[in-house]
Amino acid sequence: MLYWAVVCLIIAIIAGVLGFGGIAGTAAGIAKILFFIFLVLLVISLVAHAMKGRGPR
Repeated sequence: MLYWAVVCLIIAIIAGVLGFGGIAGTAAGIAKILFFIFLVLLVISLVAHAMKGRGPR
């Protein structure tokens, strides 16, 4: 998911440089949404891992 966020960000940068404002804004918005979804899933994963803990040996 982070990969797709970076791809959308690169597309937004290229479109912005070439003057395609609408496409750049849309791609930047998609990249931002994907990045925040990635962060939420990362936090959920870390909390789940911490809650799991280690069992008795």
